[in-house]
Amino acid sequence: MNNSKASKVTKSFVMSFAAILVGLIVSVIFVAISSGNGLIASASLLFGSIWRGSFGEKSQLIETFVFATPLIFTGVAHAIAFKTGLFNIGVEGQFIIGMLVASLVGIIPGIPSFIHILLIIATGALAGAIWAAIPGYLKAKVGTNEVVNTIMMNFIAMHLSNYFVYQKFKVEGTVATPIIQENAQLTRFLGDQYRLNTGIFIAIALVILVFILLWKTTTGYELRAVGTSPHAAEYGGININKNIVLAMAISGAVAGIGGAIHVAGVQHQAMQLFGFPGFGMDGIAVALVAKSHPIGVIFSAILFGALNLSSGTLMLFGIPKTISYLIQGVVILFIAAEYMFKWISEKKKKGATINE
Repeated sequence: MNNSKASKVTKSFVMSFAAILVGLIVSVIFVAISSGNGLIASASLLFGSIWRGSFGEKSQLIETFVFATPLIFTGVAHAIAFKTGLFNIGVEGQFIIGMLVASLVGIIPGIPSFIHILLIIATGALAGAIWAAIPGYLKAKVGTNEVVNTIMMNFIAMHLSNYFVYQKFKVEGTVATPIIQENAQLTRFLGDQYRLNTGIFIAIALVILVFILLWKTTTGYELRAVGTSPHAAEYGGININKNIVLAMAISGAVAGIGGAIHVAGVQHQAMQLFGFPGFGMDGIAVALVAKSHPIGVIFSAILFGALNLSSGTLMLFGIPKTISYLIQGVVILFIAAEYMFKWISEKKKKGATINE
């Protein structure tokens, strides 16, 4: 049994690695076409640019982890939903709500630092959980599609945030809330010149907690059972509706904490949004490459954080910054193709069984 599990994990890792490799190869071809150089020269230029832009210097390496930290939260949030057979496309909105609540709680004066930070995390989690539980409840009780509802909740979250930022708490001459109290700010342990903060340790701790929840508890077993086979889970006495709402709430709580940590550690205020920040959407790709495994999300988030950060450096070497998005898109395409082939294979097996 252990060998079977190890084999599945190894196979998942190999497939994810292959998807990344194919994405890089396709990108090299596009760089060669746009630059007129050969494949070897284009590969050297592309990989060298990505490396220099994300890992080449100390400051770039540190900033890669800054970019990766929110993606760990959103990747884990999506992974929880995926494991339960749900598509929580509203992680983006839940992240925004977490940012908004953290910026409002963070400006309250006179709270001791440790309590203030805990309060920010707790309220971010609560706000994100409520925001996600609404479409979860609608799916469980009414049967509405969670994808449509969560997408709509994203837009509501963005405009609600803008209302508070622009109408209620805007600092004169800006389009942002006041800077949160120093007591509410996470420690930048490498110095104030770097944005990396203790939020990355909170992200890793959360990954471990989610791993324990999903694989070491009865609740996690029920969530995964619902995602694997809802009918079998229900036949076994598992409450499907309860676990749908619970999975969405936990997913939203993780996303809300991510938004709160981003404000407390990096941004220190909520700003008017002219579009989605993108952390929730990128989290989909992070979770897919990680095969919805919390530990794998850490490494996947670092990869996508590096690609996002290096996109600016690519332009310095004459490579369009969209190449980094091309890599991400191809990776997602091949990961999705694997799921599609698996689905077709299962359908064929079921058909063969019925015919027999």
